[in-house]
Amino acid sequence: MGKMIEQIALSRGHEIVSIIDIDNQQDFDSPAFASADVAIEFTNPKVAYGNYLKAWSKGVKVVSGTTAWLKDHGDEVRNACANEGKTLFWASNFSVGVAIFSAVNKYLAKIMNQFPQYDVNMVETHHVHKLDAPSGTAITLAEQIVERLDRKEKWGLHETAPNTLRIDDVRRGEVPGIHTINYDSEADMITITHDAHSRKGFALGAVLAAEYTAEHQGLLTIDDMFSF
Repeated sequence: MGKMIEQIALSRGHEIVSIIDIDNQQDFDSPAFASADVAIEFTNPKVAYGNYLKAWSKGVKVVSGTTAWLKDHGDEVRNACANEGKTLFWASNFSVGVAIFSAVNKYLAKIMNQFPQYDVNMVETHHVHKLDAPSGTAITLAEQIVERLDRKEKWGLHETAPNTLRIDDVRRGEVPGIHTINYDSEADMITITHDAHSRKGFALGAVLAAEYTAEHQGLLTIDDMFSF
């Protein structure tokens, strides 16, 4: 992802002033990093929040695609962005296609609330190296459905209770990401799917988010950048 983001940013006329990984953490304190308009952060849940704090301390806005940190640090991040002048653009998935898919998902769930004969489930498929399950994107999609479907109170991995939106996870090969939502009844089934061909779409979306973040403040999301 880092290499793709770098290539796309350069191709769009941006300058990369600093690249930080596990081996050069001291560069957070460098003048080069402090000169950045936006830092793009793709790491892991254990260090993401700390990275936000380091960037903010240097006056650098952050775009982050790291998931699974909200439970522990969501309140602190919301407070920092609302009351302390910090800026974070966060998304579980930066793909433009997924943003469109998400809009379709919300609209379809609103329609299907009128048709209780359809049960809903989700399957997310990713590469064997993915550590979290379900994926952050699956969780976002599931929460959108639960919010709009009266018959589902929550989502759950492999759960079968009638009031729970079941999510199944599949790990195989080097699959970048497939998310499928099924509305199934005795008569028929309605299915929507987003199938990523590569990670390039995620990288482009992250750069587009950085461009947006450079001109905006606060806690930002895909919904702010795209109005469907």
